[in-house]
Amino acid sequence: MTRLFNEPAAFADEMIEGFVTSHARWVRRISGGVVRNTKSTPGTVALVIGGGSGHYPAFAGLVGQGLAHGAAMGNLFASPSAQQIYNVAKAADNGCGVLLGYGNYAGDVLHFSQAQDRLRREGIDCRSIAVTDDVSSAPLAERTKRRGIAGDLTVFKVVAAAAEAGYSMDATEELAGRANDRTRSFGVAFTGCTLPGANHPLFTVPEGRMAVGMGIHGEPGIDEIDIPTADELAELLVSKLLTEVPSGITVTGARVVPILNGLGSVKYEELFVVYRRVAQLLADAGLEAVDPQVGELVTSFDMAGTSLTLFWLDDELEMLWNAPADTPAFRRGAVTAAALEPGETAGLTDVEVSIPEASTDSRAGAVQVLHALRAAKAVVDANTDELGRIDAIAGDGDHGIGMERGVRAAVEAASDAVTRGAGAATALYIAGDAWADKAGGTSGALWGMALRAIGDALGNIYKPDANAVATGVAQAAAAIMEFGKAKPGDKTLVDVLVPFRDTLTSEVVAGRSLTEAWGTAAVTAEEAADATANLLPLMGRARPHAEKSLGTPDAGAVSMALIIRAIHTTLVENTTMKEKA
Repeated sequence: MTRLFNEPAAFADEMIEGFVTSHARWVRRISGGVVRNTKSTPGTVALVIGGGSGHYPAFAGLVGQGLAHGAAMGNLFASPSAQQIYNVAKAADNGCGVLLGYGNYAGDVLHFSQAQDRLRREGIDCRSIAVTDDVSSAPLAERTKRRGIAGDLTVFKVVAAAAEAGYSMDATEELAGRANDRTRSFGVAFTGCTLPGANHPLFTVPEGRMAVGMGIHGEPGIDEIDIPTADELAELLVSKLLTEVPSGITVTGARVVPILNGLGSVKYEELFVVYRRVAQLLADAGLEAVDPQVGELVTSFDMAGTSLTLFWLDDELEMLWNAPADTPAFRRGAVTAAALEPGETAGLTDVEVSIPEASTDSRAGAVQVLHALRAAKAVVDANTDELGRIDAIAGDGDHGIGMERGVRAAVEAASDAVTRGAGAATALYIAGDAWADKAGGTSGALWGMALRAIGDALGNIYKPDANAVATGVAQAAAAIMEFGKAKPGDKTLVDVLVPFRDTLTSEVVAGRSLTEAWGTAAVTAEEAADATANLLPLMGRARPHAEKSLGTPDAGAVSMALIIRAIHTTLVENTTMKEKA
């Protein structure tokens, strides 16, 4: 388990601070992550990678000459926010555009896509590559749904070398796709990992058994078998990957980069024993192993497990793989040291958002928004562990801590905005941006979007009323379903949001007060959250482990129902106070 930490919610920020302090030769910190601390060649493509923290040396350990120009660093196991990615990309841009590289997870896709759109609107050529190397996470016919695991390294390395060599953006993007198409990975685990502050691992494996096909965030495996010998494990990994040779490649005589990756607790000596047999099996199949990598390259805290990656080379890919690189965690060849960037660490202080004029009624509404957010924070704080436990049944277990970080940031931001005279819309905008930025992950993006949509409906002029709130909730539901592509029945927070929206709207149309309408709709939300226990997840990280989640409600649906009920409590208290006055 993870033993050394202070406050669990602060772990990622403190980890980044320590990493940057100890690796100042390579990186400097900016708001959202790190970038190279050395000058890059002007007029070249910049590679910005990223994802959740907890996988070192991915992703920050791969920033340096010959590899990534920057890394956006999210909370533990949660994608960085669009704002974080944007900040890193802006700082890393060399004037020829930015290629974003990340693992194919729902939250990463949402946030990196948002950042890409924003950069493009500003005239920066921005493209993306979502790595899809994990053969266990979806069938070959649905390869675009596969997640990225240790194969991230092969794609990032050759893309970075191409950028360093002056490839155009079009050529770099084509190379990224080719490298991804030629990378396959498969992994196993003996124990799950435990997040800082948690008392239990995200998943467990029975004594003497091994989970097959697990993910790097602690997603459970797709099968369990008895723990094999080292040679038998090697045979399992190699045989599985040789059933998926990329199209157009003849196995006999092919050249591959094998990567035997440790996930956190398997010792290097054990990996070497396994690799001994891997090498024999590759040779027996007629393959030539090029520059084997054995060690920890994409980890998962203290997870005991390993994965094997095969990167199928062509002449250009091999040349770029072997190109020099100098980063904190991956070095090869001789790199001519570049000059250090002048100046100190930049961009760590958030820019204060201006507060537009608002009416007295709207400023009073902003106070009520703050009360609602504080109620949301209280209920999330009280249920953080339980939300994480529910999420870990078939997901990665980060929902509780992500919600905790997000709602805490939203309350702090809204409190400051109200103090400075913000109206209801402005308070919600600022709170939504803070929630999305600090929470990261899919839920962070969606809650940030929801608060903004409600803010659009309330505005900064009129006193918020039941009709405006109902309209805002309807707009929030529409925006979330359009952006996240989830629909009722997919086992997501949408399964709560849609019936809540419908009940709230019908009650308001019937002439009920906001407090009455919200109370009735809260009951609907709670029933809908409970009902998700009977659904199979069709979206996100839980999808590959759908059956495991039967009987357990969706964590995002539960947290939404809890917050809805908590807000109703504040509405009742506010109504009671007005009546007494």
